[in-house]
Amino acid sequence: CIFDPATYYGDRETDVAMTTLFGRQADGFYEGYEEEYPLPEGFWEERKVIYNLYHVLNHYVLFGGGYLAQAQSMMGTILMDDTR
Repeated sequence: CIFDPATYYGDRETDVAMTTLFGRQADGFYEGYEEEYPLPEGFWEERKVIYNLYHVLNHYVLFGGGYLAQAQSMMGTILMDDTR
């Protein structure tokens, strides 16, 4: 029996957002994903930064440094978004 303590049930947008946090996958990845299971409207414009903020804050707690400025910038983006 294999037990994976890191499994979770979550929104698929979380996983796609994470692929953009420290770079990006090849364009074909996103094109194929959209073709097979399109992301709901607003993901790229609104929710991606919200999903990634958690990970940047976690990195700040663990490693400090520039992650604070990155988190602050992301929070500014979220707060200035007038689509909400």
